[in-house]
This record gives sequence, structure tokens and C-alpha cells, in this order.
Amino acid sequence: MSELITLPAEVQDQLFRTARTAHTFTDEPVTDEQVRAVYELVKYGPTSLNQQPLRVVLVRSPEARDRLVPLMTGRNQEKTAKAPLVAVVGADLDFHEELPRLVPFMENPQALFADPAAREESARFNTAIQIGYLIVGVRAAGLAAGPMIGFDADAVSAEFFPDGRHRALCVVNIGRPGPDAWMGRLPRLAYEEVVSTV
Repeated sequence: MSELITLPAEVQDQLFRTARTAHTFTDEPVTDEQVRAVYELVKYGPTSLNQQPLRVVLVRSPEARDRLVPLMTGRNQEKTAKAPLVAVVGADLDFHEELPRLVPFMENPQALFADPAAREESARFNTAIQIGYLIVGVRAAGLAAGPMIGFDADAVSAEFFPDGRHRALCVVNIGRPGPDAWMGRLPRLAYEEVVSTV
């Protein structure tokens, strides 16, 4: 089946088949240039109505790391303490303010998101899509990602998005995989279990 995908097989492997969530990393730093290259690639991934609610805070300083680690749960604390780069990924709940320049063909696109609850739901949904792109982009850069949702979301949001406009959805450790970085491949559902035709 892999021959039906136009990407070379080794690229398919790097992005999906042999890629895993990394649990350990080397000490090699992740540069701002690498992060920018990843973003410049993944920003083109499609979202609903070109919404771009993804917001990322790179946790680089020891002081910021010390604020984040206690807010992680269980084993995520140690992983976050040791990763070369940690990204707190959040949703901009006021993403609609950017829509006039992102969808210039529409008159008053913000009106579609006048209801705060619907706006938050859309922000979370489209940020989740963008998080998927971010993870694949990290892999495309030859790095590994360790996405985690085991943390105190309210506390992380308050600590790293203090304006109240953003909501932390995910914390991602990023770097070169270290020793014993991978768990074995866990099962996946078969095509027939997921896809139906009507």
C-alpha cells in the first residue's frame, strides 16, 4: 500500500510508521531556527475557515522550567525537566479577531463566532488539528516529540498565558531521541474498523 503514497517510503516511515512518542532525549539543544523552520512548514496545514488559534510558548529558561515541572503529573515531571525544549501549546480563545485578515474574502467573519462557547469550541478543535501538524513537523525536522496532556491545565494556562485569552491544551517535549526513548509500537485499529462507506 505504501507505493500508493507519493512520499518516498523512508519519509513515510520518518513521519508515521517508525515514529514514536519520545520519552527520553539527548542533551543536544533545539534551536530557534529549527522551531521556526517547523512552524514555517506546518502553518500551511488546513483548518476550518483558516482559523489559526495555535499559540506556543517555548519554555527555555531554568526559571520557567521550574514553574512548569510541578504542574505536570506523574512521570511527565521528570520527562519535562530533562527535555532539551518544552513547548506549552495553547488555543487563542479570541482567534476570531484575526479572521478579517485571514479570510479577507468574507465580510465580518468574526460574527460567526459571537457566541463565546462556540468560539472556544472552535478554538480548541482547530488548535488540536494544528497540534497534529506541529508534531508531524517536528518529525519532519528530524526531531522527536513527546506530547502530553497530563498536567494541571488551569494552572499552566494561568502561568504561561496570564492574559486569560489562551488555554493550554498540550505540553510537547522536543529534541533528539535519547537512550530507550521509545516504547514498542502499540496496536492501531484496522481500516475496516474505522472506515465505512454509505
